[in-house]
Amino acid sequence: MNIRIDKQQNDRGIVVLVTGEIDAFTAPKLREELLPLAEGKNQLITVNLKDVSYLDSTGLGVFVGLFKQLKKNDGELKLVELSERLKRLFKITGLSHIMNISANSEGGGR
Repeated sequence: MNIRIDKQQNDRGIVVLVTGEIDAFTAPKLREELLPLAEGKNQLITVNLKDVSYLDSTGLGVFVGLFKQLKKNDGELKLVELSERLKRLFKITGLSHIMNISANSEGGGR
């Protein structure tokens, strides 16, 4: 089980490209990489999940924690380019109603 996390700063905030599987083994590494990014005020973090082949409840927990941390600091989380499978997972859990999730890389609305 491998995960790759590439971060890039741009004029809109931080873009994170995640590749691989997000599960109980890789979620701690993802949390370790993402949570420090949410510490600043008014931070925008866009996480591109187009190359994520698997996401379990542990991975969902990472995104919930990141979402809460950003909200506390007046920031925003955008999840983009989710596969149909991942979109369905966020919808089933109700997270798609509170998180900004988009099919395209630009983000779009809630």
